[in-house]
Amino acid sequence: MKTLTTGQLAKETGVNIETIRYYERCGLIPEPPRKVSGYRKFSPKYIERIFFIKRAQALGFTLKEIFDLLAVADGKPACKNIRKFAEDKVADIETRMHDLQKMKMVLKDLIKKCLGKRKISECPIIESLSQKRNRHKE
Repeated sequence: MKTLTTGQLAKETGVNIETIRYYERCGLIPEPPRKVSGYRKFSPKYIERIFFIKRAQALGFTLKEIFDLLAVADGKPACKNIRKFAEDKVADIETRMHDLQKMKMVLKDLIKKCLGKRKISECPIIESLSQKRNRHKE
């Protein structure tokens, strides 16, 4: 079986060498065996693992979530366990989308109030960002 150096693995996967080292330190990829010279020897399985990580990131999973997902996946779980990760991520995305919609509405309202012709000290956007929030006692 052909092995890859860190540089070759980085080239094959399109990630930075430091990213590979970081994934190893975080436990996202297992520490590979080393040659007598000390160089890492990555098997082709590492390519699949890094692609998995990158695809999961593209779907919005954090590295912590990917670590947890890999821990479950490496344990040969039932598909329903993996499905739960995806369902939780969808719920998280929906919450973030709702929050982003609220932020968008506030910003659009501020844009409407700002004609772009006032001094910076009179800018409604700056005023809004500078206001202290009234805190209610709970």
